[in-house]
Amino acid sequence: MRFISWNIDSLNAALTSDSNRAVMTRKVIETILEKDPDVIALQETKLPSKGPSKKHITLLGEFFKGYSYEWRSSQEPARKGYAGTMFLYKDKFTPEVSYPEIGAPDTMDLEGRIMTLDFGDFYLTQVYTPNAGDGLKRLEDRQVWDIKYADYLATLDKEKPVLATGDYNVAHKEIDLANPQSNHRSAGFTDEEREGFTNLLSKGFTDTFRHLHGDVTGMYSWWAQRVKTSKINNTGWRIDYWLVSDRVADKVTKSEMVDSGERQDHTPTILEIDL
Repeated sequence: MRFISWNIDSLNAALTSDSNRAVMTRKVIETILEKDPDVIALQETKLPSKGPSKKHITLLGEFFKGYSYEWRSSQEPARKGYAGTMFLYKDKFTPEVSYPEIGAPDTMDLEGRIMTLDFGDFYLTQVYTPNAGDGLKRLEDRQVWDIKYADYLATLDKEKPVLATGDYNVAHKEIDLANPQSNHRSAGFTDEEREGFTNLLSKGFTDTFRHLHGDVTGMYSWWAQRVKTSKINNTGWRIDYWLVSDRVADKVTKSEMVDSGERQDHTPTILEIDL
């Protein structure tokens, strides 16, 4: 099976805007669809709290022909039009969908950050992990999130193999970003966040990119939009992952980034696995 995950940074804009960025986003969608994935996982959809509007629904049908979808949006008292996730899967599949809450602090459980599909023989779950924020204002809450999320995946793993993907908002090792020395207290590369990811893997999960590619460097999934030359100079971070239960790691045949062209920010990631 083939899966693609992407922090799209506003599905809303991709569907409804004519800005240069939205046009580039739609080109990436075309690239994704050319690869004919069985399932597409999208993070940071930024849809309304009630979900896709009539216009969104029409456009989703045009863009993603042959796919059904499930969504989860941010709900009050969390911010409106914030975060959010969506799964799109080929019409031939009929997975059971769940919208787990993990006992996270503040409004994190209400921000539409986790969705899980039960395919019978395995779980497919995606996450948009909260950012520690400017000045690391949300770091303590993020640490609690990391513990709760790791426990949630471990619970799933006790039942059947798990494929877990999304924007984890952490570069795990120094080889996962271009400039580690100057970023040790930056959100996404603090010792606390890295330890949280190590704890997650220790519960029985494999980082499939490292499993297949070893300690290769210079391969990233995110380049800062605020720095115009970040992608040209490849000063990126690898913060988007495909994790799988250790016991199915050897069934993974591909785990890599998908070229998003000139568009900065996140690039899609692809997983192929023989289940």
